[in-house]
Amino acid sequence: MGQIILRLDRVMADRKISLNELSEKVGVTNVNLSKMKTGKISAIRFSTLEAICEALDCQPGDILEYKKD
Repeated sequence: MGQIILRLDRVMADRKISLNELSEKVGVTNVNLSKMKTGKISAIRFSTLEAICEALDCQPGDILEYKKD
């Protein structure tokens, strides 16, 4: 079985945006964004994903990656 990998850290680095700045734009706590950034979450709401994509001017596929085992 494969897994979904979050690449939020890479997209944030490309956009030169800090966790605090993204947190303010998206309306998600630093703690939750940090968990997303390190891949320590098991689910993400579409509304959160939309807000992140809007703030980072990216597509969901830029943040999410499927990896086969």
